[in-house]
Amino acid sequence: MHRSFSMLFAALALAVVACEKKPEAASTPVTGSPPVEAKASRPDDAESIRVGAVGSLTGSEASFGISARNGIELAINEANEAGGVKGKKLVVRMYDSQGRPEEAAQAVTRLIAQDQVAVIIGESASSVSMAMAEKAQAAGVPQIAYTSTAPEVTQKGDYIFRVCFIDPFQGRVMAKFSREHLKLSQVAVLTDNKSAYSIGLGKVFIQEFEQQGGKVTAHETYSKGDTDFRAQLTAIKQTKPEAVFVPGYYTDAGLIARQARELGLKVPLLGGDGWNSDKLFELGGSALDGSYYSNHYALDNPDPLLTAFVEKYQKIYGVPPDSSAALAYDATKLAVDAMKRAPDLSGKALRDAIAATKDFPGVAGKITINANRDAEKQAVVLKVENGKLSFVTTVQP
Repeated sequence: MHRSFSMLFAALALAVVACEKKPEAASTPVTGSPPVEAKASRPDDAESIRVGAVGSLTGSEASFGISARNGIELAINEANEAGGVKGKKLVVRMYDSQGRPEEAAQAVTRLIAQDQVAVIIGESASSVSMAMAEKAQAAGVPQIAYTSTAPEVTQKGDYIFRVCFIDPFQGRVMAKFSREHLKLSQVAVLTDNKSAYSIGLGKVFIQEFEQQGGKVTAHETYSKGDTDFRAQLTAIKQTKPEAVFVPGYYTDAGLIARQARELGLKVPLLGGDGWNSDKLFELGGSALDGSYYSNHYALDNPDPLLTAFVEKYQKIYGVPPDSSAALAYDATKLAVDAMKRAPDLSGKALRDAIAATKDFPGVAGKITINANRDAEKQAVVLKVENGKLSFVTTVQP
């Protein structure tokens, strides 16, 4: 739609006024627009510390970004209620990546050059986080990814961290679970050939499953954005697997499950943490029954810290927190903790404080940052049944 300059200026002016008066009603931002700030009273810039954030607030993986935004906001508000950091309140500047690496890279450039943030939280998708990491590393600004599990993310440099486990561990978890718990001997694999996350997780699973004596009957691929998987599933069905490992995102897993059942492929589907979204059930329905996936935490875990977080999150946002919400919350809390421990908020000082993190009490499990700037922590396996998730087992690193 084409608009005149005057109309556009008026619209932007109204948006700024609305944001100033009602920060609690801030809407989803688009990269290039004024960023959304946390739903708290906004302090003057001179009295605040800026925290940058990037997430997929629109696009096919918007569920991840919206959940992460909620988790970040909750953590920031809690920090401000407790007095902030070094006598200052915290303000979040968040941009929408749209799930696209190039948009995320531009967002990081703005966060660093224009917003002058102390630390950056994000992102969910590994491919997107890697694009961000190149900019953050070059500028010497610490970045903490929340659910980016590809090993290459933190390999971008010594300013890049994460609070989740990595794909080699997750792949080993699902291969071991398949062989020892489910007693499977033949499994097919279906990966997204445009996703670093999917490619890496699929590769590790295949290696581990075969090393443990299993056979991979077929390895088919698709591309992000595909909606018809019948050709790949038909080829897989002919190899008679006992299960199909689908290390994609919830947007793919739900459709794949439905089409698999339509084709008469009734074996369990297996996945990774990319499945974790309440949208999974909307897309897959009962076709997902009997499926399993690895995740960062289980809602029915009785840990008091997690229980308190779940109750508070659900009261505020009206839905249970998924792993993106929990890990973005943990990433933000860890960043705040590091700011408090650091002698100052320079990039190097904050980087060193994050790197020194040991046994940080996250809601998704204790976090220790290792020499590779990855989090050493447990994984859980969940079962999908009747539109619900149930805890099956925990696997330690």
